[in-house]
Amino acid sequence: MATRKEDSSSIYRIPPYYYIHVLEKNKNVTRIEIGPRTYVRQDNERVTFGPEKMVVVPPQHYCIVENPALRGKDGSPLIDSLGQIRLQHADLEIRLTQEPFPLYPGELLQVQVTPLTVVKANSALRICAVLDFLDGDTARVAGDEWLFEGPGTYIPRKECKVVETIQATVIGPDQAIRLRARKEYSDRDGNPRVTGEEWLVKKTGAYLPGAYEEVVSIVTAYVLTEKKALHMRCLRTFKDDFGVVRKNGEEWLITMKDTETHIPNVYEEVVGVVDITTLTTRQYCVILDPVDASGKPQLGQKLLVKGEKSFFLMPGEKLENGIQNVYILGEDEGLILRAREAFTDRKVVRSPGDRWMIRGPAEYVPPTEVEVIMKRQAIPLDENEGIYVRDIKTGKVRAVQGSTYMLNQDEELWSKELPPLVEGLLFIEHLPEVRYQSSLGGAPKIGKPRDKTRVVTYRVPHNAAVQIYDYKEKKARVAFGPDLVMLKPDEQFTLLSLSGGRPKTPNAIKALCLQLGPDFATDIIVVETADHARLSLQLAYNWNFAISEKTPEEAAKLFSVPDFIGDACKAIASRVRGAVAQVQFDDFHK
Repeated sequence: MATRKEDSSSIYRIPPYYYIHVLEKNKNVTRIEIGPRTYVRQDNERVTFGPEKMVVVPPQHYCIVENPALRGKDGSPLIDSLGQIRLQHADLEIRLTQEPFPLYPGELLQVQVTPLTVVKANSALRICAVLDFLDGDTARVAGDEWLFEGPGTYIPRKECKVVETIQATVIGPDQAIRLRARKEYSDRDGNPRVTGEEWLVKKTGAYLPGAYEEVVSIVTAYVLTEKKALHMRCLRTFKDDFGVVRKNGEEWLITMKDTETHIPNVYEEVVGVVDITTLTTRQYCVILDPVDASGKPQLGQKLLVKGEKSFFLMPGEKLENGIQNVYILGEDEGLILRAREAFTDRKVVRSPGDRWMIRGPAEYVPPTEVEVIMKRQAIPLDENEGIYVRDIKTGKVRAVQGSTYMLNQDEELWSKELPPLVEGLLFIEHLPEVRYQSSLGGAPKIGKPRDKTRVVTYRVPHNAAVQIYDYKEKKARVAFGPDLVMLKPDEQFTLLSLSGGRPKTPNAIKALCLQLGPDFATDIIVVETADHARLSLQLAYNWNFAISEKTPEEAAKLFSVPDFIGDACKAIASRVRGAVAQVQFDDFHK
C-alpha cells in the first residue's frame, strides 16, 4: 500500500500493518508508531525509519531477529526508565508463524523469511551445537553433534547450526557398508567405537550413518563356486565370521564348503582368486611346502598327489613341475631313476644318489624321493648292426650287435670317432664298382652324416682285402672279400696311400681296401739312349697278388709294402732306363 504525506515535514499517514520509528531529539530516545493512524510529527521529533511494512512469517517459514526486544509476561516489550525499548544485545531470536510484527528500534532482521527445512525419509541433518543448552532431557554441550532424522520438519534453534544433509546408503543383498568412527562413541547397536575404528554393517536395507560415522565404501561380496576359492590375508589379529581367531599376517582359503558368498572383513584382504587344480587318472603332481590338517605349512617337505582328484592349492603351496602325466611304459621302454634321499622302495633300501631302472610294460608315478633322469627306448639291431655301449662306472666300451638291446642305468651310448679321410671313404662306400677313391681336399659330402654311436661297418668287395688294427690288443687282422667288416671299439681301418696318375705321383690314391688283381698299371717314363736321345715312353703293366692260402701270415705280407704300385713302377722304370741307355736311338727305334 502506498503511503501518502499531506505535509512531508510533519504529517505521516501509516497504513495497517505498517510502522515507523520516531526519534525524540530532546531525550534522544527512539519509539515506534504502529498503523493504522495519522501521525503528526512534532518539532522536536524526527522519523528515522519507515513507514515500513511489518514482517509477515507464513506457515512453514521462519526468520531470525538480531538484538530482540525483551518482553514481559504478557508479551509486550519492556521499556526502561528513559522510555527506550530494552534489547537483548548480541542475541538472536528465531520467530515462526505468528501475526505480523514490527521491528522495534535496535532490532535487525538477520535472516529474511525462509522456508523451514523438510527432512525426507532416509535422510537426516547433522546438527552441531554452538552453545550449551538443554534439549528436552538431554544436555547439549558446544561442539556436540547429533542427527535430526526424517521424515520431519526441522525447526532451527539459536544454540545450534546445520552442518550437512546426510542421505541413507542402501545396502543390497551380498553387500555391506564400511564405516569409520570420527570420535569415540557408541553406535546404534550399543557397541563402543574408538576414533579411526572401522567396521561393517551387513543388514540389508537403508542405513543412515550416525553423527560420528563416515562411509568409507560399499563392499560387494565375492561369489564362491566349486572351481573358485578366495585367498585371504589377515591385517591384524581378530576373530573372523566363522569364529576362527586369525593372527596378523596369517593366510588362508575360503571355499564353497565354508560359504557361498563372502564379504571381506575390515581386518582381512583378498590376495586373489584361486582356481581349482584338477588331475585326471593319468596325471599327478608334487606340492612343495604342503599345509597339514591344522593349517600349518610343512616347509621343505613335498606331497605327492595322484589323480583322479580336484583340490585347491593352499597359501604358500606351489607345484614343483606343474601337472605331470603318469609314465606309461611299453615292453621296449624303461625309466632311469635316481634317489634324492634315503627311502625303502618295495622292500629295497635306496640310498641318496642310487640309480636303478624299471622296465615296462608298467605305469609309474615317481615318489617324492625319486628323480626321473631319462626315458630309455630299446634299440632293435639286425645281425649286421650294432651299437657302442660304455659303462659309466668302469669306463669300458663294448659293441653290442645282432639283438634288441636296452641300455641300463649304468650304460650310455659311446660315439666312435674316425679320421676325416676314413669318414669320407665310408660315405661313398655304397657307390658301385668303387676301387680307389681319391680324397683331395677333405671328405666328400655324400649322404647323411654317420651315426657315431652305431658300429662302423664296411663291405669288403670281391677279390679285395682290408686290414683292421686293434690298438688295444696291438695286432692287426685282414678280412678278404666278399665280407662285412664290423669295427670293435678299439679298432681302426688301415688307410692305404698309393701312387697314381701318369706319370705316377705318390699319395695320389686313398683307399680302405686293397684290390688283389689281376689289373693293369700304366706309367709314363723318360729314357735316354746311348747317343743321348731323350724319349717319353708309356708303359702298361699287368699285376696281381699270388696268394696260395689266406692265412694270417700270407695276409700280413699284402700290407707289408705301404705303396706297392709306386715301388713296382719305380723298379721297372729303372730297368727299362738301364736297357735303353745301352743302345743307339736308331737301334732302339727299329
